[in-house]
Amino acid sequence: MTTGELADATIVFDLDGTLVDTAPDIVRALNETLALEGLPRVKLEAARTMVGQGARALIERAAARAGVSFRDERLDQLTETFVSFYRTDIARDSRAFPGVAAALEDLAASGAKFAVCTNKRTDLSHALLQALGMSDWFATIVGADAVADRKPHPDHYRAAVARAGGTVRRSVMIGDTIADIAAARGAGAPVAAVAFGYCDDGAEKLGADVVLRSFSEVAPACRRLLAARA
Repeated sequence: MTTGELADATIVFDLDGTLVDTAPDIVRALNETLALEGLPRVKLEAARTMVGQGARALIERAAARAGVSFRDERLDQLTETFVSFYRTDIARDSRAFPGVAAALEDLAASGAKFAVCTNKRTDLSHALLQALGMSDWFATIVGADAVADRKPHPDHYRAAVARAGGTVRRSVMIGDTIADIAAARGAGAPVAAVAFGYCDDGAEKLGADVVLRSFSEVAPACRRLLAARA
């Protein structure tokens, strides 16, 4: 039986831009996909503000920057092409953000369990975390394809908590975009935003309960947010 001050707590993490800096590999696959249509490459810093709603939306946003839109059928094809490019070398340049391991160890020592709630596909999320040696930390990994309604819908968040064996009342969301904040808020859970993620308008504007500047702040913030609801 798990014991500790957080024995009944579930900490839910977004993936891209929160746990892992995946932008280098995402933009690589994106640019390989755009090249098939003769579209200009997207720079890394620009791509960081376009991640968070899944591959299809990423391609749409990148094409729109060049004044191009695709029919649904072609967009579906390009999305599958992107996934193929991305999967081939999914963790070539992606790395966990500094301090992730220490924060998870701290929280786990207090009894907390972890879930991933991401708009990335579930199979790609598993592949990425496994390649980085991180998958064993998480009781469940719930991608956009594993639920009827993905983030920002609160049911995505609720599903991640439930599949980890937790309750929303004793959970915290850690994310970097408005989709993360809205999903947690809609479910009635506290939420922290990381300032180093892929938000395109500043983490301070997302309406989170707290903004975190580094992963060293994650465990203390989770304890404070959960204590406030005890």
